[in-house]
Amino acid sequence: MTDPDDIGDSLTILAENGDGITIYPSSTTDVLLGRILSVDPELPHFVLELNEGMQIPPGEATFVTWLRSAKLQFKLSHEAWTAQPEQPHLIPLEFPEKCLVLNRRSSARLETPLGVYFTASFVMNGKPHELQLYDFSLGGVGMRCAPRDAQGLHVGRKLNRVRIELGEDTVIIADLEIRLARTYRSFLLGEQVQIGCQFLNLSPMMQEELARQIDKLNSRIKR
Repeated sequence: MTDPDDIGDSLTILAENGDGITIYPSSTTDVLLGRILSVDPELPHFVLELNEGMQIPPGEATFVTWLRSAKLQFKLSHEAWTAQPEQPHLIPLEFPEKCLVLNRRSSARLETPLGVYFTASFVMNGKPHELQLYDFSLGGVGMRCAPRDAQGLHVGRKLNRVRIELGEDTVIIADLEIRLARTYRSFLLGEQVQIGCQFLNLSPMMQEELARQIDKLNSRIKR
């Protein structure tokens, strides 16, 4: 999305709804939170309201939020993020030149290739788990396991710092939320539990790495 009017309309919707926005500075691993307080499409600029006590370090930062059913992402860069006088949590900013819009419904799921063991590893209640992936996309992953290994993996459960191994050379670290859990019977494995998860606050670097892996596997399939 590159049209200033479209960008202004999107930012206005976010401001009117009071939706949160996540900020990933390139110079640190810290994650900042805020929201768009107001938008002036004539200038054009908007005012970013940071959560109390937060500051954006100098350099580039990536802004990520949800707009209706799509993920909205854009980048801005400043040597100094100048706040309004006596209001350090309010920062006036010009519109980004472009926004990336990722519709979660349009994220095609890619089945894991045969003969390659893709896994998701995490710790829950002090116990390590390792589940096999059966598909993945830019929006999330699908996992499966035996019923005895699915205890506690219910819809709405959040899994922190999951290590997702996609082949030999790609590792994604992400937080997940379980959105689906159902039992089915596999001809080879017997009774299994299918667990569908959505990524939470996946960093831009991890998104790029995931997209690279998807493109890599897609190119193999098309050959």
